[in-house]
Amino acid sequence: MSTDLRQRRSLRSAVAVGLASVALLCTAAGPAAAAESPGQKIADALRASPVYVDPSLSSAVDPDQQRALVRQIRGTQLPIRVVLVPLVEGDNWGGKPEQLTEVVHDRMGGGPAILITPGSFPDDIAAREWPADAHQSQRAAASVYFDDSLKGAGLAKRISRAIALIKAGDGDQVYQRLTAPLGGTPSGAASGGGAAKKPAAGSSSAGRIVALIVGPVLVLAATWLLLRRRARLRDFQAPFAMPRSVFAAAHQADKDGLRERAGEEVVRLGEEARAATGRPEAIERALDAYAAAGTVLDRARGIPDLAGVFALVAEGRAALSPSATTLPLCFFHPLHGPATRRIPWRPLGRREELRVAACDACLRAVRTRRAPEVLTDRLDGHPVPYFEVPPEQSLWAATGYGSLLSNASLTARVQRGDFR
Repeated sequence: MSTDLRQRRSLRSAVAVGLASVALLCTAAGPAAAAESPGQKIADALRASPVYVDPSLSSAVDPDQQRALVRQIRGTQLPIRVVLVPLVEGDNWGGKPEQLTEVVHDRMGGGPAILITPGSFPDDIAAREWPADAHQSQRAAASVYFDDSLKGAGLAKRISRAIALIKAGDGDQVYQRLTAPLGGTPSGAASGGGAAKKPAAGSSSAGRIVALIVGPVLVLAATWLLLRRRARLRDFQAPFAMPRSVFAAAHQADKDGLRERAGEEVVRLGEEARAATGRPEAIERALDAYAAAGTVLDRARGIPDLAGVFALVAEGRAALSPSATTLPLCFFHPLHGPATRRIPWRPLGRREELRVAACDACLRAVRTRRAPEVLTDRLDGHPVPYFEVPPEQSLWAATGYGSLLSNASLTARVQRGDFR
């Protein structure tokens, strides 16, 4: 056999081995790459069991409780799934149960489903359903908060109660019953419709004495219960819910990642403005917003300032948009993304009412008497809703990231030096 032939065969063998190795590596990398997606990981786990509990929450819902929930869910014969993961601002879900359920439902292939997750604030659970309201799941989960019999109960018991209400299909009725006394006269007080009956003429003196003693006690007890539940409703209807940023390292990672994303968006806006072929004045406004966003990005000290970068980018893109009316980012938390509608909103303890731009998640929260999550800033070393910072100290508090502006723009405010 000639030397040349042997070399060609050796080369073909080497190439074949190389291709086989590459194929093997790709085959091995495929599942690993898929496993890197948190949503896919949860969806895959839910195909084996209707209850998924992140290891960090295993102490809150132990294996025995998980098995009990699985049995209860299977007994309902409904497509109920429980997804318990810690929700932290800046995580894969943006700290929002709506985003978590959307991703998991999509990874599961869509279709009819009921997903129960932690809610937007402590001691709360949430439910989302496809198709919407088929089993009154959202109200069923929300009513658990108002159930006094579950005060201090563990997460597993609250979820079990929500599952029972979903199976019964009476979440709306139970929610209305539990919250009805919080807004006015208890239902029993108005029953009968007529005047109160007088005691029989032959009633004993002892009976009258007992009535005089017991009556005020019952009134005091009813008043105490009403005030207590109204206090809970005030907590529930607070105009905001603090994001669950509880780990300093996670918060720092969130800020670093957000800064990188903000920089990418600023660059992209500049490219879009330079490539635009529309009205010159619109392109000029977009370029001004691009410059203002770059200024804020360079001087940003924290997440509120980085959110301002996104608000300025949105303002620049709105200038390039053919739409005549483009809303700013969500007033409550601009990192939720563009608002979809303006809604009336009154800050707690104030008489004046504002009209603010809200995203779908915050709009649903306000309409269902739930607390929308808000972006926080720091005031005197303590976290507060960003809009509670004195407006002279914060451009974002003064403007609501664009929601509170009528004629001016965020870009103009930055250009005149209001951001400092």
